[in-house]
Amino acid sequence: MRRTALLVSATLLTGLLPFAVAGPASGADDPAPVPVDNFEGEIPFANPPAEGIFTWGSDTDDPPTLELAARDDAPQGEKVLSGTYDISGYGGFTHDFAFAEPAHDWSASKGIRFWWDGRNNGKKVNFELKDGGANGEASELWTTSFTDDWTGWKQLEIPFTDFTYRTDYQPVGGIDQVLGLTEMWGYALTLPVGVQDQFAMDGVELYGKADQSLRANVVTDAAVYPVEEGRSAAVKITVATTGSAPIEEPVTVAYETAGGTGESGKDYTPVKGELTFPAGTASGTSRTVTVATLRDKAGENAETVPLKLTVTGAKAPAENPQVVIDAHGLPYLDAKLSVKKRVADLLSRMSLAEKAGQMTQAERGALTTPGDIAAYDLGSLLSGGGSTPTPNTPEAWAKMIDGFQLRAQATRFQIPLIYGVDAVHGHNNLVGATIMPHNIGIGATRDPQLAYETGKVTAAEVRATGIPWDFAPCLCVTRDERWGRTYESFGEDPALVESMETVIQGLQGAPSGKDLKRNDKVLATAKHFVADGGTEYGSSTTGTYTIDQGITKVTRQELEAVHLAPYQDAVDRGVGTVMPSYSSLDILGDSEGPVKMHADAAMINGVLKDRMGFDGFVISDWQAIDQIPGDYASDVRTSVNAGLDMIMVPYAYKDFHKTLSDEVTAGRISGKRIDDAVSRILTQKFKLGLFEKPYADTSGASAIGSAEHRAVAREAAAESQVLLKNAGGVLPLKKSQKVYVAGSNADDIGNQAGGWTITWQGSSGKITDGTTILEGMRKAGSAVTYSKDASAPTDGHDVGVVVVGETPYAEGIGDVGNGNDLVFSAADRAAVDKVCGAMKCAVLIVSGRPQLVGDQLGDIDALVASWLPGTEGDGVADVLYGKRAFTGQLPLTWPKSEAQLPINVGDASYDPQFPYGWGLTTLTSVPGGGTSALKALAVAAAVAEKAGSETAGRAIVTKARLLVQQKMGQTITAASAKPFADADHLLLTGRYAQAVAKLTAAYRAV
Repeated sequence: MRRTALLVSATLLTGLLPFAVAGPASGADDPAPVPVDNFEGEIPFANPPAEGIFTWGSDTDDPPTLELAARDDAPQGEKVLSGTYDISGYGGFTHDFAFAEPAHDWSASKGIRFWWDGRNNGKKVNFELKDGGANGEASELWTTSFTDDWTGWKQLEIPFTDFTYRTDYQPVGGIDQVLGLTEMWGYALTLPVGVQDQFAMDGVELYGKADQSLRANVVTDAAVYPVEEGRSAAVKITVATTGSAPIEEPVTVAYETAGGTGESGKDYTPVKGELTFPAGTASGTSRTVTVATLRDKAGENAETVPLKLTVTGAKAPAENPQVVIDAHGLPYLDAKLSVKKRVADLLSRMSLAEKAGQMTQAERGALTTPGDIAAYDLGSLLSGGGSTPTPNTPEAWAKMIDGFQLRAQATRFQIPLIYGVDAVHGHNNLVGATIMPHNIGIGATRDPQLAYETGKVTAAEVRATGIPWDFAPCLCVTRDERWGRTYESFGEDPALVESMETVIQGLQGAPSGKDLKRNDKVLATAKHFVADGGTEYGSSTTGTYTIDQGITKVTRQELEAVHLAPYQDAVDRGVGTVMPSYSSLDILGDSEGPVKMHADAAMINGVLKDRMGFDGFVISDWQAIDQIPGDYASDVRTSVNAGLDMIMVPYAYKDFHKTLSDEVTAGRISGKRIDDAVSRILTQKFKLGLFEKPYADTSGASAIGSAEHRAVAREAAAESQVLLKNAGGVLPLKKSQKVYVAGSNADDIGNQAGGWTITWQGSSGKITDGTTILEGMRKAGSAVTYSKDASAPTDGHDVGVVVVGETPYAEGIGDVGNGNDLVFSAADRAAVDKVCGAMKCAVLIVSGRPQLVGDQLGDIDALVASWLPGTEGDGVADVLYGKRAFTGQLPLTWPKSEAQLPINVGDASYDPQFPYGWGLTTLTSVPGGGTSALKALAVAAAVAEKAGSETAGRAIVTKARLLVQQKMGQTITAASAKPFADADHLLLTGRYAQAVAKLTAAYRAV
């Protein structure tokens, strides 16, 4: 996600000389320009919190190069700031003001100007200011842009009135969404994407004199005023000033109802007049204009009545408010009718443009203006990872989404938006939410009921913030630990993934969809269809990714057995939406070669919709259709014809809307296909009850992050812990022991939560509320010493606990080979060596995938796969101190070396460090009895299997597994590992007798 722009030093304003080259003509009363940056070397290249100029970008290739270059044609002085760029995601540079110094007061100036060396490339350059807050990382972003459509030097003047508030990626703290200009932190530029070029800039300065139109503005309490026919709308008009000072000059507001689809005198009573706020009026003073609507007996579409405002003496609202007379008396509005009839009625009334809008999904922060929701009849908005309101609170989420829903009320049929978010392990974008273990940890629990409970908590917290749609769960079957999305999978075995799909009922409720109207349920999404977990290492063509978004090469039999199987179960469970994968599918032997999943009609239309009977709608992934070969029209045509119903085009919603309409008009996409797509979308909106209740029901908001919800996450964290080794019974710890704790992940809630936490990539540190593993241990044990790097003396301790592993990442950013590996960092390795060399030790690995322990395994007494346990470190402490027994099992095969990868249960050659399904226990009694006990268990398993008793069958096979594990100990061989892993797959598929037979073979092979 985008790094926030940072800004400029107050010392420059007194330390720099004015421009030598005159800018555009100024008024006689204008003050002298105030220099901000001359680029003569007075400001260093440095990162925050120090003062300086620095670059940023979406990956290692995207930050531009910068230099202070001497040029004979420099508009001011001898040097300019210049550089080169070739950006695929986003990139730019910032001048940041040192955080230790006071913020800058720019309120006396009219605007900011600078020289730009035009390249005439027709590309847009974004220019940003940071305003308010404690420093450049805790401020508002205000943005505007200019188009580079000239050649040579040109001085650009940007009045501060041109800047608009950026709603995406806003940090929290000290914000009021008013460009106050009294606490400025500088500027930043975002350079164009998709062109290799160079740039030059010079002489940034403040110009002109601020007037009241900058300091005072007129606002309305809403942009849209829905009202039942025959009732009146009250439009509140308020004058506000920066700093809340009284206005210095009179402000007048002339108002008049004009235009719109409502008919004056028939649908409403026209109004016209003028309001005056005299000099000295206090900021926040309001007046009300009332617009009365007229009743008739006919059923009608919604009708708009704009209220035109003409403001003198202050800045006018960005748009005129409009009263909307609600649609009424039409069949689709009748909640007593069946969903099918309501959909058919509404669809019959819609234009092509309105249907295209329903198929369009935009990123909420990418809206050019909120009015585009109605202008393009948008059907959906989403928050990408880290795209949050400011402040990031439940109340702010609900208010933001209600504001978007209000805009949808200004459309003809008032079709509500469906808002989506990636809540992949709890409501993970929301600070203070309950963050569950990632799916890989849930798979380790082997507990379908717990998976259901985690989905139930997630749904309740998500819906309480006004969001009815969750882009989860991920049903990928991960087959290669080098994949950066490994932790999004429940495991490497499709049978394990299927067993965890109870999460869908936790999210949605009953398979019929009857529970979706509840205020604690959300629409779920099965993703990423299909085989994203099987991509071949080195096959990705996305940036520096190595495996994510690559090619899955499988036989048709492997495709059906491994990757497709979980989707049939999801369809049977009534999952409401399905999201295709970025990856390509290459079915060996069909001679077609790799096909992008978003273009694969045979799989989406043929398998998912026709064969499996999926009746929900298919939503694309983020900008995914752009990866289909061909031009944009071809991308749209191919994806929609392949069966996509709604397209996630976060920034290109205008282009998509037009292109889709053009393709239908030209006959390249059939009207029947469009009607099918829109029917599917409307069906889910009706099921969710959005037509009756489009706005947030926040009655459940008090439960967000509650003790009750965190108790579920704590249990999930505890059950997800997999005990791989426990020589000498080091675990569980005793409260009487003096414990030495070390390692990078012992006291870092960001690391233990992983990616997709608050931001897309996640981050280290105190990013949300919760309990770290160290904090949990301190509550559970009596004597705990902590030294992150193990530099503190180790003498006098009974046992050491070293918590190591990965730092957060998401998607292909986390691919091995893309700046990541599967080994401990040097610091973590050193901590393990020191602590385990000084005392008995347990090592906990906090990670999204197995880590290669290598030659350190022999020095480690106890080894735990902790996965990414989420915000409840207490759950980890519960098993460490024996409050709960270790019961987790490996959802993935744990390899000995990277050379073994990929390695999975069922492989012909199988010699892992720890096999799939492995998991020691700290239960007080472990079954014994050897082969005679196994024979008896085999008989009992056959009986349970014949009777179809899952509970009895699982209990019997678990006893056999624990018995066999006790004998295998740490002498795991290929001969014992393969049947052991196979047994767990057989258990999950209900073949209990065969599972015990495999475990018996493993026992005999030891």
